[in-house]
Amino acid sequence: MKHFRHIGLALAATFVVSQAGAQELTGTLKNIKDTGAITLGFRDSSIPFSYLDDNQKPVGFAMDICYKIVDAVKKELKLDKLEVKLNPVTSATRIPLMANGTIDLECGSTTNNAERQKQVAFTNTHFLTASRYVFKKSSGLKSIEDLKGKTVVSTAGTTNIKQLTEANVAKGLGANIIPAKDHAEAFLMVETDRAIAFVMDDILLASLVAGSKSPGDYEVSKDAFSKPEPYGIMLRKDDAPFKKVVDAATAALYTSGEAEKIYNKWFTQKIPPKGLNLNTPISAELKNEFAKPTDSPNPDDYK
Repeated sequence: MKHFRHIGLALAATFVVSQAGAQELTGTLKNIKDTGAITLGFRDSSIPFSYLDDNQKPVGFAMDICYKIVDAVKKELKLDKLEVKLNPVTSATRIPLMANGTIDLECGSTTNNAERQKQVAFTNTHFLTASRYVFKKSSGLKSIEDLKGKTVVSTAGTTNIKQLTEANVAKGLGANIIPAKDHAEAFLMVETDRAIAFVMDDILLASLVAGSKSPGDYEVSKDAFSKPEPYGIMLRKDDAPFKKVVDAATAALYTSGEAEKIYNKWFTQKIPPKGLNLNTPISAELKNEFAKPTDSPNPDDYK
């Protein structure tokens, strides 16, 4: 009888332990385990980070990083298969869709800063950029001061339009600032002379110029509205278990040297759908970041 009692107690203890194990999963990891699916937010025109190819499939540098994270999540949860759902986002919708649970990772060109970290979280930095403007060479712009009294466009919901608005006040430019719904619309306004300049992250401007009908007609300013700023894959705030998995996955990718190979694929070689080559070798600052990954929003940490 005592023997059976010990077996019963052992089984009960095993049940309690397994229950505790099941209860350990919370937040995003629990939702992914329960549904067997993870949802990635993607951009349709943030070349080469996240954009649609000629088959309307989201591709890019940030998408490749996100798929590496998906592999790590699948392994962490010991899943045989994990469905990847794709959900389009814009500059204006990406944070609300993350906060309300529609997407689990945002794979794009989103600047990690202290203000955004009040609403969402970021994993380790995968790119560094500065806010500049693109213009037609024929307009003769030389500096930010030359935007005085002109119509300037930037994409709604971005740090860039905020920086432009602040500079407009600080420098007394009196510029007419127009918010565009996305990068493609903003660049089109410069192409069609409805705006003299488009303020955005320099790498995105370079990609738009490379993909335009007449790349030689455009120039990206030397003047910048910001110090180099970090891009990060965005995830929900206050979800430490999920962030731990994501941070470990990106740190492993960056320190292994594989991230630099993925970088070269998108920034120094021809990319779909038009065979553009951005000819943008990896910077010393980004190499340093890959060697010592950080999710810091402070530009001074990326020297």
